[in-house]
Amino acid sequence: MKDINVIRAVLRRPQGAVLAVIVAVDGPSYRLVGAMMAIFGEHDHVGSLSSGCVEADLALNAQTALTQGKPLIVRYGSGSPFMDIQLPCGGALDILLLPKPDLEVLAQLDLLEQQRSRCVLDIDTQSGAMGLRERGHIEPSSTRISVEVVPEICFFAFGKGPEVNTFVSLVIAAGYPAVLLSPDDETIAIAAQQGCTTKRLATKAFPDDLAIDDRSAIILFFHDHDWEPEILSGSLKTPAFYIGAQGSFHARETRLTAMREMGVSDDQLQRLHGPIGLIPSVKDPATLAISVLAEIVGKAMSDTFA
Repeated sequence: MKDINVIRAVLRRPQGAVLAVIVAVDGPSYRLVGAMMAIFGEHDHVGSLSSGCVEADLALNAQTALTQGKPLIVRYGSGSPFMDIQLPCGGALDILLLPKPDLEVLAQLDLLEQQRSRCVLDIDTQSGAMGLRERGHIEPSSTRISVEVVPEICFFAFGKGPEVNTFVSLVIAAGYPAVLLSPDDETIAIAAQQGCTTKRLATKAFPDDLAIDDRSAIILFFHDHDWEPEILSGSLKTPAFYIGAQGSFHARETRLTAMREMGVSDDQLQRLHGPIGLIPSVKDPATLAISVLAEIVGKAMSDTFA
């Protein structure tokens, strides 16, 4: 969940907290329906719902909602009474301000996020009542917003050298959880200094203690391609939504041949991505990292909203 830090901020500082949630979007928008922001005062908030266009005014309206003790919906952009506040994108936002949100529900949501479980968050826009349920059909409603909550992408990056270190550095900077797995002590040390969880590989076998789910991405950055077949074969036994390896088209064909000889079927091999990244024939670690991260996040978004 991209806004889990917002939820955790409210749980840490519930006194005077107002939860702001986008409940409708008309036209282009910086954030999607369901995006959240926590407001604690005029200049004290966590998260954002625009590119800085409405946050200051939201804080004032949040104080009104807190004083009145009931939810308030404010509109910005086209059709808004606030003519002095314009959205450069040309669209409109309806934002629900929820004073004193249900802390029990938010704590359950935080726990589900830690467990990497999917759910639907329902919020009554009139009463402010909140509830969680398992995934299911979301019926349109004029008095309720339902937000499908999915775990954040978790990246498992295997490899050695600057490519894998640069990649996990970018992933962490973007706010995603990541694990770096390597046979190389220097690679592990650099990743640990960057704040990345690490695991040392003692063999070429795929580790059997990784918590891989359908929001996990597995990426290999090895120049020694002998490490790839066993790790990729093990990866294909997991529900990971993205599995790929660095290398040229020639390296890819060599990899596939080796995996076929190991008994991996062509149907399974169809899940493999490679050469990885949106930009072909990349020659430097930074551009490769950007290219691969963009490809993976793009696939995750297309899978989520399919």
